[in-house]
Formats: sequence, structure tokens, C-alpha cells
Amino acid sequence: MSPRSASVNEELRRRSKERLLQAAVELVGERGYDATTLGDIADRSGSARGLVSYYFPGKRQLVQSAVHRLMHRTLEEALERPPRTAEGPERMARAIDAILNLARDRPVLMRQHMAGLLQAEVGFVPCPEQRRLAELLRDTVARHGSRDVDRDYPMLRALLMGAVFAALVPGVPMPVPVLRAELFERYRLEWGLGAPPDAEAPDGTACDTDLSRFFATGVPGRPVRTDPPGPAHETGQTGQTGQTGQTDRTAQSK
Repeated sequence: MSPRSASVNEELRRRSKERLLQAAVELVGERGYDATTLGDIADRSGSARGLVSYYFPGKRQLVQSAVHRLMHRTLEEALERPPRTAEGPERMARAIDAILNLARDRPVLMRQHMAGLLQAEVGFVPCPEQRRLAELLRDTVARHGSRDVDRDYPMLRALLMGAVFAALVPGVPMPVPVLRAELFERYRLEWGLGAPPDAEAPDGTACDTDLSRFFATGVPGRPVRTDPPGPAHETGQTGQTGQTGQTDRTAQSK
């Protein structure tokens, strides 16, 4: 059998990383952060456990990247859903609703994400997924008519993070419609814009347990093992391609 080309190996590596991101979102959403190990994520994704550390320095960084992917793709989907529009107020309303609805529909995942941002040893970790989210929010601010995006974008980010936190505080959560009303008033948005909580949710805004559309794994449904060659294979951490080794059990640590 002829060896795989460099382009094929690169595509397999990309899909492996996508499967890890998807598995991280699913498992943390189901079990919480502490109850999810790197080994669990690798097993759910169908990847060799040693491959996780090849892409991410630790669990917290992996989970942050995974949640930022979910956030930026959810936001992108909301902004571009039919009827597509370039109108600033409608796009701002859609952006606010997309983020607030993540807090409403995926409370475990978003609560763990917010808690992770406050961890001093990791904190806020810039990554490609976070940069894509920032680009969408900056564009939203610009379309809404901002004369100083560098000033107004951080404020929108802070307000959205604060609203998500308020919606998720155990014991004293604020209702999402109340938070929405406050943000809509600040940005002078009509209540009927976006996806009002008392209206039927348009396509792409309702909670969906199938997140595969957000992750380009190339495999519909549950991922299938197609581990690419890489450091994890070369150092003996795994056996034959597609088989999980037993020598890197420490990768399951939290």
C-alpha cells in the first residue's frame, strides 16, 4: 500500500482535532468539567489519547477552544439565517439572542466555561476559535453604527459575558427575558427583532443535541477512528493506527 500524501495526512489531522472539539463540548455539557477527563474526550472522539496533547496543552484550553467554537458558529448561524440582512439593529439583536440562548439552552456547558475564564492559572486563552468569535462581534458592532469599534466591541463582549453569568448564577439566576430587555434597551433595539423569547424560535436558534454541523469532522453522527500519523504514534503512545494504546493513561487526568 502506498503511503498517504502530505495533504491527506493534514486533512486527517484536521478532522481529528475537529472530533476532539466536538467531543469536549458534548461531554462537558453532559457531565460537567470535573467529571470529564481527557481520556473520556479522546474515547468519545475516537482518537488516540496521546493525540490530545499534540493539539492542546491541557483540558482547560481544549474546553475553552471547544466552547468558543460552539459560540462563534452559533452566532454565525444566527447572523446568516434567512432572511439574511445587513441591517445593524437586526444583526445586533440576533447576536444578543444567540449568546443568551446558549446560556438558556446549555447551562452546564456555559457555566463551566465562565468558571474556567476565572481560573487564575489559565484565565482567558486567546485561540483561533475565540478570534473568529471576536471578528463576528466586532462586525456586529460596526454594522450597528459604532464610530469606535475598538471601544465599543469590548463593552459588548463584557455586557454579554455579564448577562451569561447573571443567567447562570446558582440559586439566584436572572431570567433571560429580563437580561434581554436590559441589553435591548441599551442598544435601542425593538423587542420584535432577533428571536424574541415569546415567539417560535426560527431555524438554527433552538437547542439541538446534534452539534455535528458545527464541527467539520467529515463523518456524520458518531466519529470513526482514522488517526493520522503524528508524534503520539511515533513515540509508542499508541499501537497500530486506529488502536488506543495503554501507555498514556496519565492523559486522562483532569
